[in-house]
Amino acid sequence: MAKQYETVIGLEVHVELATKTKIFCSCSTEFGGAPNTHTCPVCTGMPGSLPVLNKQVVEYALAVGLATNCQIHQYCKFDRKNYFYPDNPQNYQISQLYLPICHDGWVEIETENGTKKVGIHEIHMEEDAGKLVHDEWEGCSLVDYNRSGVPLIEIVSEPDMRSADEVIAYLEKLRLLIQYLGASDCKLQEGSMRADVNLSVREVGAKEFGTRTEMKNLNSFKAIARAIEGETARQIDLIESGEGVVQETRRWDDTKERSYAMRSKEDAQDYRYFPDPDLVPVIISDEWIEEIRSRQPEFRTEKLERYKEEFDIPQYDAEILTNSKKLADLFEKTTAICKKPKKVSNWLMVETLRLLKDNNQEPEDLKFSPENLAKLIDLVDGGTINNKTAKEVFEVVFKEDADPEAYVEEHGLKSVNDEGALRAVIEEIVAANPQSVADYKGGKQKAMGFLVGQTMRAMKGKADPGSVNKILKEILER
Repeated sequence: MAKQYETVIGLEVHVELATKTKIFCSCSTEFGGAPNTHTCPVCTGMPGSLPVLNKQVVEYALAVGLATNCQIHQYCKFDRKNYFYPDNPQNYQISQLYLPICHDGWVEIETENGTKKVGIHEIHMEEDAGKLVHDEWEGCSLVDYNRSGVPLIEIVSEPDMRSADEVIAYLEKLRLLIQYLGASDCKLQEGSMRADVNLSVREVGAKEFGTRTEMKNLNSFKAIARAIEGETARQIDLIESGEGVVQETRRWDDTKERSYAMRSKEDAQDYRYFPDPDLVPVIISDEWIEEIRSRQPEFRTEKLERYKEEFDIPQYDAEILTNSKKLADLFEKTTAICKKPKKVSNWLMVETLRLLKDNNQEPEDLKFSPENLAKLIDLVDGGTINNKTAKEVFEVVFKEDADPEAYVEEHGLKSVNDEGALRAVIEEIVAANPQSVADYKGGKQKAMGFLVGQTMRAMKGKADPGSVNKILKEILER
């Protein structure tokens, strides 16, 4: 009988925090600046420069720790992790090994077998490294230190996950918690959330863990799922053929769907950690913890319950809206203005999600204001524009956050609500299409659709379809 294997997975999730400045200096953390323009002597590792801790980093780390049920080390310190790499200007990284700020927490995820707790070993604060840019044309590597010193928290899970689905559920849960806290935008494509996967395989029922590998270079949930499946298959093949799995760091190539060995996996002693002599310990008082706890937002679970009671929208709508902090905020703010929750929900669920998909964007990229969405909904409700025109106007609101009232006025898009003018146009259409009139009277309903279409064309789409149908029926049934 063939052996049965199970996969054992733990994650190291790096999250770039949403501070305006870096962890130990006042340089900007903004993404996308020209290379080496967000730098100073501290974040480029110049001799004699001294780090000063950014208080907001500690507050975000505490907030994430409390949201993930962690214990807090109220006396914590920074350590130097020593390694040489061109994008690491000091030849050490300031991190936390001995006394990380948060430890022994958990989050609950939904799996096909019900809810499951995934343990969190620790959360520590550290600085990010710079970025190497490999120039194929010149055959050289360039280094950009803009990211060097950007504040990170590293969330280290216990090896509690057993499948790619559980890993994705855990990452989605973390991402939502952190976005709701406002601690990070967690955009995988921009590197503000990155996951390294530690994975080993063992026979079902075995107590001992197998030899693990660590996979890096994973910047989307799909890539993470494919990497887990690929590495699981690779390790099982090695075990089945009698070869050992080597403990190493591997790089996942998503286009080729395979991983490559990068280097042998280091242990803590390889980094020669020691307490950073330039930074004082961080003392966290009970009062500070309680202050952070009191500022925690309403998370998704509570929002879901409230939406169903307060706004009377379907469970499905509530789940989609609360699955993004940005969508939830837009929904609540727009509803507060126009008092039409179901209509706001429909515009977000249908047109907004369609345009996001068409433009390959995430809800976090939305630029339009709740005020302008509320104005658009009121324009439709008041009969100023019809649904077809509203969708066209919304495309402009979506792209440019245009004021829909001004746009409708400027482009002459108001519906023609003058019944006399509308009746005169319909009379002309009916007179010009005797065959369609005869078809309608002979029981062909499609003829009605044709006449409505001709009227809308004559009115350049500015007529209210309900009024057109009503008047047309009256004329045809005279």
